[in-house]
Amino acid sequence: MESKNKRFFLPENEIPEHWYNIQADMINKPLPPLHPGTKQPLKPEDLYPIFAEELANQELNVTDLWIEIPDEVRELYKNYRSTPLVRAYGLEKALDTPAHIYFKNESVSPVGSHKINSALPQAYFCNKQGITNITTETGAGQWGTAMSYAAKAFGLELAVYMVKISYEQKPYRRSVMQTFGAQVTPSPSMSTKAGRKILTEDPNYQGSLGTAISEAIELAMNTPNCKYTLGSVLSHVSLHQTVIGLEAEKQMEMAGEYPDIIIGCFGGGSNFGGISFPFMRHVIAGEKKTRFIAAEPASCPKLTRGAFQYDFGDEAGYTPLIPMFTLGHNFAPANIHAGGLRYHGAGIIVSQLLKDGLMEAVDIRQIESFDAGLLFAQTEGIIPAPESNHAIAAAINEAKKCTETGEKKVILFNLSGHGLIDMSAYDIYIAGDLVNYNLTDEDIAKNISELEKILQ
Repeated sequence: MESKNKRFFLPENEIPEHWYNIQADMINKPLPPLHPGTKQPLKPEDLYPIFAEELANQELNVTDLWIEIPDEVRELYKNYRSTPLVRAYGLEKALDTPAHIYFKNESVSPVGSHKINSALPQAYFCNKQGITNITTETGAGQWGTAMSYAAKAFGLELAVYMVKISYEQKPYRRSVMQTFGAQVTPSPSMSTKAGRKILTEDPNYQGSLGTAISEAIELAMNTPNCKYTLGSVLSHVSLHQTVIGLEAEKQMEMAGEYPDIIIGCFGGGSNFGGISFPFMRHVIAGEKKTRFIAAEPASCPKLTRGAFQYDFGDEAGYTPLIPMFTLGHNFAPANIHAGGLRYHGAGIIVSQLLKDGLMEAVDIRQIESFDAGLLFAQTEGIIPAPESNHAIAAAINEAKKCTETGEKKVILFNLSGHGLIDMSAYDIYIAGDLVNYNLTDEDIAKNISELEKILQ
């Protein structure tokens, strides 16, 4: 029976005790990532020089369906979990739609986004191994903020490479990271070989996540007792984020409904996988027919217009080769304000799920995303992050289809973060100065044609 409540919370004893590993359920397992030197399938020990060993083991685990959340991590989760599931009555009324729209509000975390769900376990496993220093990259600053908080919680020193355009556009995100004790450097920088090479070739380059990843990995490899941590794309990151969907399952049951459509914005796949994978297991088992939609920026459309092939996860080619939908690791994304979505490739799991038709992807233009964010703010009282605006726009489009057809669909989307430190972007939008960016088929084809073709 449908509830008339607006918000749904789980009691503390129902916060998930395990992460869900969708790879163990997938009928078609993802192709293996490859060692960049030998081109052979990666083994966990190949990743030990870069990642904490437990994270490397989780990355390549395709057999264990449930992976236990350490008690120390779960106790910290309890500081902000469960996050609320909210019925968006105001948005429904504004759209005059028969659809029921719900959102999982991850913006209530201490750092304002879902990113902390993976930052805490990554910091925990590094600390448990005796590691003292960690590095990472960040696009819009949400991951860097989360990792800064988590590093402090576990007594680690953190160096963050922040994409230069976001470093300049979002100074308060940088300030938050520094408040938590992190060292923040705009990327590309002169502090690494990868950064110096890029700046020598293009002194005005405004950076990309691929560049920042290269710099963070290089620093980790050249610093004693130091490991690298990553905020999206890789499988262990999506694994940690499944606390979102596992909670949402129970909360939708409290609401007396089940989602017909589940939506997440898409950069590398962490928040989309977090909300989607737990529900997707029922589709894989043939029990449900839920649609899953990844909403990416039209200026960085790897899922909707990219090619599926092996590619590096970073610009310098330090990472393993990943079977992914990609625009090419040398892709230079437009300077959109959704900095967390400016990444050239999709994660291994999502790429395989898209190939298998278990999910869909749509691209959203920048102005349309802010149109959606403004409507959501005015009807629900929450200013969303520019990244989350893409999920809201996709949800609105699906709700409008329900208005046209009269169908009463249940739509669930992940509100991955708030936009209170993104107000400069809203200022530009409200002033009418925000622009869309066009990416031609020729540009995409040329970029992809430069990649090495690897077959398995």
